[in-house]
Amino acid sequence: MAEGQSVGAAVSAGEAELRPTQIEMNGINVITDSERKGHPRDLFWPWFAANVSVLGLSYGAFVLGFGISFWQAVVVSLVGIIVSFLLVGFIAVAGKRGSAPTMVLGRAAFGVNGNKLPSVISWLLTVGWETVLVILATLATATVFDRLGWGGGTATKVIALIVVVALTIFGGVMGFDLIMRMQSVITIVTAVLTIGFIILVVDKIHWSTVSAIPSGSGQALIGALVFMMTGFGLGWVNAGADYSRYLPRRSSGRGVVGWTTFGSSIAPIVLVIFGLLLAGSSKALSSAIAADPIGALANLLPTWYLIPFVIVAVLGLVGGSVLDIYSSGLALLTLGVRVPRYVAALIDGTIMTLGAIYVVFWAHSTFVVQFEGFLITLGVPIAAWCGIMLADILLRHRDYADRDLFTPSGRYGNIRWFPVGVIVAGTVLGWGLVTNASASWLTWQGYLLGPFGLGGKTGSWAFANLGVLVALVFGFVVTWAFGRSTVRAQESVPVEPAPATA
Repeated sequence: MAEGQSVGAAVSAGEAELRPTQIEMNGINVITDSERKGHPRDLFWPWFAANVSVLGLSYGAFVLGFGISFWQAVVVSLVGIIVSFLLVGFIAVAGKRGSAPTMVLGRAAFGVNGNKLPSVISWLLTVGWETVLVILATLATATVFDRLGWGGGTATKVIALIVVVALTIFGGVMGFDLIMRMQSVITIVTAVLTIGFIILVVDKIHWSTVSAIPSGSGQALIGALVFMMTGFGLGWVNAGADYSRYLPRRSSGRGVVGWTTFGSSIAPIVLVIFGLLLAGSSKALSSAIAADPIGALANLLPTWYLIPFVIVAVLGLVGGSVLDIYSSGLALLTLGVRVPRYVAALIDGTIMTLGAIYVVFWAHSTFVVQFEGFLITLGVPIAAWCGIMLADILLRHRDYADRDLFTPSGRYGNIRWFPVGVIVAGTVLGWGLVTNASASWLTWQGYLLGPFGLGGKTGSWAFANLGVLVALVFGFVVTWAFGRSTVRAQESVPVEPAPATA
């Protein structure tokens, strides 16, 4: 029995075992005592598998693209990865305290219906991420098959897309128990094969070239830091509680934070630093990564290792896309869509598939430009939301009231206009301090760089993307300063123990 597990859960211990062959029937409801299971250390598997993708290697080229030196990039990468995933760990604590999905718990801060605004943002971010990961897996497979002489054209892309989509949707539809089992397998396989990749290409590193890369400005450092935070932890904060919600509520909060952060961070740290060494050794490789972030890495390998490389690339990306589709389905249900959880996963899977088809077969723009624009644009409102949620979680001393998370007339209210206004204000402020000039659909951003004396859209601060950090800090500080009385009033209402339903 898990430490701290309730008596009810002990009586039904058999019911709390993993059942990966059964479709999860829980939606956004609070998990009952009899279904809570496991230990904080179990969080290592899903979070490691979701972040062990060889895409982490390509981040080395992305970061150096900001015009900073190797050692600057190492510092920025370490800080960006660890700090951003630490935020995920803090939000995961709310999952074990409330035993509900992340976006449902957000109702305590925003109100039951006021929470629909951040839920829309969360849904867009997770659907966007799962689509990006499927695209990468498809392009990587086509590149490898072309190297093998097996054809990397339309037919290969179609087959690869079908396989990746099928794995992603299958995991999302089956739900939590299968995902936990899948992620443990993906963790082991991808870790072993990634080590093999590193051993085979280590001779491509030229330290003299890497160490000669000149240092960049402070503005470039901040821009690279923000990019790393949005590319890693800030892309997961809105899903932090989705996998800790099955833990017994008396599980160690420190354990939840620690295992979530460690599991999420360890693989990206190793991969990004090694990617910095590779990209810093070859400008040609860095340029190739911009067009095909994973497929370009295949060109470094001997032919005999290309099949294992496809396996590690696809499995690593599927590990992330499965978690995304699961969380996007929960976000869709939180918006009020009245369908079973597995149907919500199918809906998101369909959107994901259509988006991937468009990019793989029709879009011709450079991948990294659009990818950066996507991350920064949605990174601003999700950073503002994250700041609000972190402050709200820290202000709370009691577990969430289950029933009131689903009742607009309850203690959490229908719409809490103040936090809604904070997320809107934080987003407006943040978008005014970021730029994505290379993406034509985002040239309207950066409108506050001139008025704030930061040199305008072409000045030295233009690509520092200060808006993400500003939105995060703004959301936290304002909520911490003015949200205390509201939280105390909510917690002063006696708790009714009746279970809630979605």
